[in-house]
Amino acid sequence: MFCKSGCCVTECGGTEIHVGLEESSVLEIGEECDDTNQISCDLSERQSTVGRYNNFNNLLKQIVANEGSLDKFSRGYESYGVNQLANGGIYCKEWIPGAKSVSLVGEFNEWNVSSHHYKLLPFGKWELYIPPKADGSSPIPHGSKLKVVIGDGTGQQLYRISPWARYVTRQVNSRIYEWVHWQPPLRYVPRYPRPQRPRSVRIYEAHVGIASPEGTIATYRNFTQNMLAHIKNLGYNCIQLMAIMEHAYYASFGYQVTSFFAASSRYGTPDELKELVDAAHSMGLLVLLDIVHSHASKNTEDGLNLFDGTDSCFFHTGSRGTHSLWDSRLFNYSNWEVLRFLLSNLRWWVEEYGFDGFRFDGVTSMLYHHHGIAVSFSGGYSEYFGLQVDEEALAYLTLSNYMLHNFYPDFVSVAEDVSGMPTLCRPVTEGGGGFDFRLAMAIPDKWIQILKERKDEDWNMGNIVHTLTNRRYGEKAVAYAESHDQALVGDKTLAFWLMDAEMYTNMSVLTPLTPVINRGIQLHKMIRLITHALGGEGYLNFIGNEFGHPEWLDFPRKGNNESYHYARRQFDLLNNHLLRYNQLNTFDRDMNHLEEKYGWLAAPPAYVSEKHEENKVIAFERANLLFVFNFHHEKSFPDYRVGVDLPGKYKIVLDSDAADYGGHSRLDHDTEYFTEPQPQNNRLNSLLLHHLEPDHIQRRKHAEQVYIPSRTAIILARVDPPN
Repeated sequence: MFCKSGCCVTECGGTEIHVGLEESSVLEIGEECDDTNQISCDLSERQSTVGRYNNFNNLLKQIVANEGSLDKFSRGYESYGVNQLANGGIYCKEWIPGAKSVSLVGEFNEWNVSSHHYKLLPFGKWELYIPPKADGSSPIPHGSKLKVVIGDGTGQQLYRISPWARYVTRQVNSRIYEWVHWQPPLRYVPRYPRPQRPRSVRIYEAHVGIASPEGTIATYRNFTQNMLAHIKNLGYNCIQLMAIMEHAYYASFGYQVTSFFAASSRYGTPDELKELVDAAHSMGLLVLLDIVHSHASKNTEDGLNLFDGTDSCFFHTGSRGTHSLWDSRLFNYSNWEVLRFLLSNLRWWVEEYGFDGFRFDGVTSMLYHHHGIAVSFSGGYSEYFGLQVDEEALAYLTLSNYMLHNFYPDFVSVAEDVSGMPTLCRPVTEGGGGFDFRLAMAIPDKWIQILKERKDEDWNMGNIVHTLTNRRYGEKAVAYAESHDQALVGDKTLAFWLMDAEMYTNMSVLTPLTPVINRGIQLHKMIRLITHALGGEGYLNFIGNEFGHPEWLDFPRKGNNESYHYARRQFDLLNNHLLRYNQLNTFDRDMNHLEEKYGWLAAPPAYVSEKHEENKVIAFERANLLFVFNFHHEKSFPDYRVGVDLPGKYKIVLDSDAADYGGHSRLDHDTEYFTEPQPQNNRLNSLLLHHLEPDHIQRRKHAEQVYIPSRTAIILARVDPPN
């Protein structure tokens, strides 16, 4: 098989696939450059975009030509690994290009290397058929241990776990995981359909193992019984589960994957995870999986590294195959069988467990040969088009998104990309990467920087607004004030940065607010709300941050004497209504439910009419709502004019100063406010924000004025247009 340039293209079998630039016969990209597709008019960049589309398109054509269809190619788990057949027999298949011999051993044959030999197939594949027992039952019982024994080129025998293993466990006193054949006689059958993709995406990022106040590893069952209702009540409509793909090292947070098809057994069984997802679906919650295809653990006995005795199986050889900072292995995305493995892995988690979307980890590392190490991205197009881009990895990501969105129309894909690669979140048919969202990773870093380096009076409103709005037009972003990255030991949660000096002593509602706790509670609400409303087209919160969790996250490891003290979330603090954590939680709930009502995340980007440095006031409109933030540490404004586009009558629909949220109740929510036809900050109309003293409230329910207290955020909704 040859491409138009004359380069040989090997069809399959573990060698690299040519993805050279060809003329596209499917789609012409970049003929016109306008604001709808945001593709640069520069010729070289346009050619690069066309070339990237052709890379994907050629790859897709090769898969269809050689495998029959993308659907068949991406269902490798139906034949690879160990599969139970309808007649009771077992079919085994592996890709082990460096092997000289392959055997299957386990408890079923008393670990006899000589009894069950695989047969060599073309392209480094090996297969084995084991007939059923005389009574028609499986020759390999459910729950029995297995190993693949590989004779490598040096004469050694390597005992390995199949890359396609679906369940691996570890004994209490062992460091190595063991492959367990998972074929229960009764399997969990989902009862509820997948929910439709919501208008707005509000994501609750969670780790099953820490979802309990107990100093232990929490379970899938605990999450199903205790966390799902909490998440639903808060108004989130998506759950993003971390650390589900099996990883030998708990403290890696799930990012050093050893078994890609196995749900982590430390939390329970595969059926218990299926029950969790199904229960979430019954509540209308989508469940996203944190998928790790950017790298793999260097473990050999229970991982993919050196699987066939060489460093080239699954991964690039030499320095290109190792991530210097993560100390992990890097996939060879141009290898045919690696593509089969990874694409099938995506399908497996959707088909077998019912996941509704993926958050792709480490996309920046995948996109560039430099992996983003010691590189600062300024936004210049030269950073995104050139030899530094790993076009093979980009083609894989594009193909993944094409596959997932075509097979599952409501699928949600999120890229963890800090670089801002252009068109990454545009449709594949436009030459984009096909992602629905990218994480707005600069936003939490900005909040941490401000809290660490700036006094309250030195906060720069323009810089905050710039960070929250600095995203590519037409490419959606998921905004967040803090995620698991900020919660890890070595950093602090927002609540800890704000209140760590007094969080253990002065959070009771029975004692007066101290200046430290007062500042922390008010700013914690404001930071979350302005991030939610201005920062993107989706919102994410990390488990526990909704109520200002007081401590960082640190998994058991040698450095902390294997302690679980910080590897938990203290929901007992939230359940104690005498503590102020409950007030922060209530604000989070009402903020999300208000977004559900008005849909600002699904609305076009906000119009920011004011970012006043001296007054520390930010005002903007989105989804026909007026948002006003007064970040001033001591000054309230009894007479302040704010521009608004739509005339009419407005009322307060959310007030961070309300008593239920730990505020000071300085605003009257029954007052109606009327616009004036007086332009302000390039808006046709305006509201005069003015203080209503308590003795005036009863006799002045109709006003053209409202008050902006210090450290307060308010949202006003138009309730009646003018006659």
